[in-house]
Amino acid sequence: MTKTFRLTMAQLNPTVGDITGNAAQARDAWQQARDAGADMVALPEMFITGYQTQDLVRKPGFVADAMRQLHALAVACADGPAMAIGGPLPEEDRLYNAYFVLKGGKVTATMRKHFLPNFNVFDEVRLFKSADIAGPYVIGDGPRIGSPICEDAWYPDVCEAMVETGAEILVVPNGSPYFRGKFPIRMNNMVARVVENDVPLVYLNMVGGQDDQVFDGGSFVLNRGGRLALQLPVFDTAIAHVDFRQTDQGWEAVPGDKATLPDDIAQDYRVMVEGLRDYMRKTGFRKVLLGLSGGIDSAIVAAIAVDALGAGNVRCVMLPSEYTSQGSLDDAAAAANALGCTYDSISIAGPRAAVTEALAPLFGDLPADLTEENIQSRLRGLLLMAQSNKFGEMLLTTGNKSEVAVGYATIYGDMAGGYNPIKDMYKTRVFATARWRNENHRAWMQGPAGEVIPAAIIDKPPSAELRPDQRDDDSLPPYDVLDGILEMLVDRDASVADCVTAGYDHATVKRVEHLIYISEYKRFQSAPGPRLSHRAFWLDRRYPIVNRWRDNG
Repeated sequence: MTKTFRLTMAQLNPTVGDITGNAAQARDAWQQARDAGADMVALPEMFITGYQTQDLVRKPGFVADAMRQLHALAVACADGPAMAIGGPLPEEDRLYNAYFVLKGGKVTATMRKHFLPNFNVFDEVRLFKSADIAGPYVIGDGPRIGSPICEDAWYPDVCEAMVETGAEILVVPNGSPYFRGKFPIRMNNMVARVVENDVPLVYLNMVGGQDDQVFDGGSFVLNRGGRLALQLPVFDTAIAHVDFRQTDQGWEAVPGDKATLPDDIAQDYRVMVEGLRDYMRKTGFRKVLLGLSGGIDSAIVAAIAVDALGAGNVRCVMLPSEYTSQGSLDDAAAAANALGCTYDSISIAGPRAAVTEALAPLFGDLPADLTEENIQSRLRGLLLMAQSNKFGEMLLTTGNKSEVAVGYATIYGDMAGGYNPIKDMYKTRVFATARWRNENHRAWMQGPAGEVIPAAIIDKPPSAELRPDQRDDDSLPPYDVLDGILEMLVDRDASVADCVTAGYDHATVKRVEHLIYISEYKRFQSAPGPRLSHRAFWLDRRYPIVNRWRDNG
């Protein structure tokens, strides 16, 4: 009789710090595995604590709580399939990122992470110790399994050592967050490990949002030669049972369902929706509000919010001044109506007059300038935050990556808020995404299908409307030029000379570079938002606020 081994893959969504809740999710997955006759259920990296914990994992009480829950899980799940689950492991004065195998009421095997990522959003070197490479473990009379933990499978060494010491299947637990274009990179690396070692590989990733990071799932199984045997969807929680059978060539996964993966623009939009949805759920907020100006940025944030939370949990507020055009008033009302959310309007004319009067003894006959424009923005922030406090609604801020990069936003004004869904999306991509949303609807969107961002908003020239006939391109390069320069300077760390070689005007590049550097203090105080690129502002790109260096190219 052919030997078989059934593995249950649990692509789930943990919450950092909710150790009891994460353990309950693990136990539910184990019960589903038991009901399906599985030999083992596997959960992602650091699942018991959630990921990333950052410095929370340095608290001894937090780690001790995680270990208590893990051992309680072992006892509760003693009679049935084995459970493999990630968590922290304290040993003497060291702390490891570990992967535990629970069977028969106890921990029967422990893998410790060898390669600790220390780049982009990761700084595990300051939190964990690197461990020696572990050997394989066995569940009953099944295959010998090696479990390189996330980063351990991105390099040949750990997988090779595990296979050389007898591993017949590699089960890789991951906490791998999204950035645009990352999935093919993962797949290519895992195919390389399979080809190098001639064994099947299970890539298991978590899903869900955690602060600025969204874990996108997309777990898969590869057979020898890099042949795809199973593909789970991105962003959705999923439980999948995978059968392995022993052949003359070794163990092989029986092919299963293969989910179709969306394109980049669809995935970016899903990240913004899931990032906001989980940020709200995991922090305990239920409702949001935002200033709806009649412009593209606030319109797409409103659409994201309704898709994430439902129209009943989103309130849009227009805060007009004498510079607000009738077109903007009409467009904002049309956007709120298309989405089905509450729409309120509060004029800032009275408060602005009061502030002008209060400052008159100091300002005297000084000419109006950016100061008066910023007063309008800060009054809007004040009025929105007052409503947030009064009604318990979290304020969303709406600045895109282009504005965040060059400081084209008012600190304590339109930067006020608790979360920014489009923080890592350049303006040109905001336009493309708005058009995409109008043309596409998915089951995970709680908002309506059809044109939810009026065409008039997409087509009109962007303007802050803080003075008569103002346009963004009065003070900034056209967005296609600005975004091209920013993509080079920010996302690729290119030089000024590189930008000029690419065809951009030297003086324009220098001006953009200057704006990037002098706006660092604003970004330091800005709201978090979902990471879409591999160079998002915050953990991906850490620059000093005080910085006198400039590229003289």
